Amino acid sequence: MPLLPSILRSRLRRFRYLPPLLLLLAVLVWYGLMLRPAGNGSRVYTLMVPKGAGFTALAQELEKRGMVRSALQLQVLGRLTGLDRRMQPGEYRLTDAMKPEAILEKLASGVSDACKFTLPEGYSTYQAAVLLDRQGIFSRNEFLRACRDRQLLTSLGIDAASAEGYLFPSTYLIGLHLGARGLVTEMVREFRHRTAGLGNLVARSGLTMAQVVTLASMVEKEAMQPEERPLIASVFRNRLKLRMPLQSDPTAIYGVRAFGGTVTRADLQRPSPYNTYRIKGLPPGPIGNPGMDAIKAVLEPAVTPYLYFVARKDGTHQFSCTLAEHNRGVQLFLKKGKRG
Repeated sequence: MPLLPSILRSRLRRFRYLPPLLLLLAVLVWYGLMLRPAGNGSRVYTLMVPKGAGFTALAQELEKRGMVRSALQLQVLGRLTGLDRRMQPGEYRLTDAMKPEAILEKLASGVSDACKFTLPEGYSTYQAAVLLDRQGIFSRNEFLRACRDRQLLTSLGIDAASAEGYLFPSTYLIGLHLGARGLVTEMVREFRHRTAGLGNLVARSGLTMAQVVTLASMVEKEAMQPEERPLIASVFRNRLKLRMPLQSDPTAIYGVRAFGGTVTRADLQRPSPYNTYRIKGLPPGPIGNPGMDAIKAVLEPAVTPYLYFVARKDGTHQFSCTLAEHNRGVQLFLKKGKRG
């Protein structure tokens, strides 16, 4: 029996004294059972396949959960088809009505039943909630509740009213059993992981980590070109040293609407603890979730004398040292006046 897997040959040795016809019949029956589903679809199970998972352990788990009749049969079928060596990590929803070969093909396909969600750099929790709602992953209110869950925030080491600023912009795999609180947890853990090595830079900055994240969220909203982040950060850092109002447009509309580059005079005059036209210093917390480049720009800003910036029409900014120079830029690029 050179073509049979060793795992099957070992089981057949006990029947070596049977007549050849009966032995062949036993093999055919056993093989037929190997191809049959374990049930009628009444049982559903989500199998997590971690990277580097062993096929034997997966087969045993599927037998335990009633997804296949026999782990041994699944192992033999996997060996015969070669699918046992092609398992892909992911999260797969299976039913006991699936034939074993269909289960193997699904696990080898890499087409996970989990969905992907990407949080862009600078997006606020409100914008993230809208994206999740539109994609049918979580409702807007469900995600926002998770972001404000005091018990969850405490467990994650966040001393604030919201997870705003600590949801690291990245792509996340959202499994079938991962709720909104679980996603917030993963995002914050990713933030902790990415910023773990910044302790010395934070200490040298003279800012707390919370202040760094708050300032980085403002830089992220203001910067239209990535290379300008250190320059914008230098303006804010210079203003903080001189105790000048930061006068950042995105802070004036935080919690009202998404920042799109246009802010009205009424926006600038709106009373808000976040409006840096009305308050001194930093707002009470982040206005979005900054990426690593914005965080590093705050920790290592460009060395400049700039105190002002105004957006040009090409997406870049003009940086100025004096108010007179800045006002000329406002007249040149934004007749209605965008303040920096």
